[in-house]
Amino acid sequence: MSCETEVLTIGSKLDKIIGGSKPADDAVELLDALGRLPITLEVLTSTQIGKKLNEFRKKTADEKLAKLAKNLIKEWKNLIDKKELNEKMPRNDSTSSNLSAKGKEIAKEKDTKKPEKPPVPVPSSSSGTFPPKHLLSDDVRNKSAQMILNALRYTDLPDGTLDPESLAVDIEQSLYDVHKGTNDKYKAGLRSRVFNLRDKKNTALRENVLTGVIKPKKLAIMTSEEMASDEIRQQREKFNHEAINEYQMATQQGTPSDMFKCGKCKKNNCTYTQLQTRSSDEPMTTFVFCLECGNRWKFC
Repeated sequence: MSCETEVLTIGSKLDKIIGGSKPADDAVELLDALGRLPITLEVLTSTQIGKKLNEFRKKTADEKLAKLAKNLIKEWKNLIDKKELNEKMPRNDSTSSNLSAKGKEIAKEKDTKKPEKPPVPVPSSSSGTFPPKHLLSDDVRNKSAQMILNALRYTDLPDGTLDPESLAVDIEQSLYDVHKGTNDKYKAGLRSRVFNLRDKKNTALRENVLTGVIKPKKLAIMTSEEMASDEIRQQREKFNHEAINEYQMATQQGTPSDMFKCGKCKKNNCTYTQLQTRSSDEPMTTFVFCLECGNRWKFC
């Protein structure tokens, strides 16, 4: 695949991210790929990737991604500035033709030794690249491992951290083994784990994985409930508790009373039930059911 074709493909994916039809997490991989490609001025002109990347930079809420996009745009702008400078500089054909053979040889040697321009670095807190020893032969699995690594390196690493690159490969391998291939369940499991590892309200999961408390094989089979933060688990328990109380209130006949006036039909033909829904030292919750219109309400 040519450089221009790859850039066009990446541009199309960026359009989907900007439009909201593709997850923003994929942007890290796309920007990293753009940084590695040997993009020329001709490719910039034909693909208009600069405009798309600038639009993404303005719309993204991730400061690290915005900074990475800005660095790429700055690098490409240097290509344009360099071309304009070369066009403005007058050429001295007589001087060029008088270069000695030795001078030409020195110039050629310098060009040979001139180091290749390194790709734009991706901040270590938001992504990373595998050294050759960790590269996977399968493109899909390699991208999956890269997404896991990016999630593990999303922010500062805790003390006692294991090698994030090895962990990413082991987690991907465990997911692959559990789902027996790169099928839809594999992809759903990957997205779920990347989301939870990057969740700012669930830092404990990421730290436990990085420090070895949660092994890759264990992470691969954990449910969404098991990966959730303590706050989310408490909310779920609260909702379950309330649902049970609502069910108990609905199944119990209740005590008939005319003390309560229905706010819907304005009648006093009701039953009520009292349950302890909070701690024992708190007042009980009263559940009222209107026998006329079926309206329900509660109060403490």
